[in-house]
Amino acid sequence: MIKKILFILLLSPLILFSQNSYQIAVLKYNGGGDWYANPTSLPNLVEFCNKNINTNIKKEIATVEVGSLDIFNYPFLHMTGHGNVVFSAKEAENLRNYLLSGGFLHIDDNYGMDPFVRSEIKKIFPNNDLVEIPPSHDVFHQIYKFTNGLPKIHEHERNNPQAFGIFIEGKLVLLYTYESDLGDGWEDQEVHNDSQQTRLEALKMGSNILEFVFTQ
Repeated sequence: MIKKILFILLLSPLILFSQNSYQIAVLKYNGGGDWYANPTSLPNLVEFCNKNINTNIKKEIATVEVGSLDIFNYPFLHMTGHGNVVFSAKEAENLRNYLLSGGFLHIDDNYGMDPFVRSEIKKIFPNNDLVEIPPSHDVFHQIYKFTNGLPKIHEHERNNPQAFGIFIEGKLVLLYTYESDLGDGWEDQEVHNDSQQTRLEALKMGSNILEFVFTQ
């Protein structure tokens, strides 16, 4: 209970964006999927945000398990991978409590995750459907403007990139980015040999997500 209270206080609207220090975390899940994919992505995103949008996010990225109460220590959880995802009933309940308490989960499909993760999201919020987020939503209009919505970073199935969300009482608490592969664009340049422009688009969109989370 104390952790939850402290967590809610941490997530109060910021008076001065740069004066608050945060740490973000990678979500470790079961099922055999590579939750540890893209190890350089979040450190690079944090560095970009601290330099360009005046955030004060700790450089060290935490790792936290789905079922642990430690998730309440982090205002932002990032989840990615290529394969299977399994949440137990207890883990789904823990994530639900976290998100209802003010936490935020960003799931970025690193290609191959989609068939598995949708059913697991349904375990978290069985009475709420994933809905597509339109380009007019605030997450696309922070410091950086994405008038067409989610950018396409990596080509897999030649599908349009889509952003989906779970909204609770009108508030976005879970963001699922599909057919974009933002995390690959955040990684070190030599990992995927993306152009500077492609990486910049990915980093700008990522910084929009973090800015939205910390200021909504």
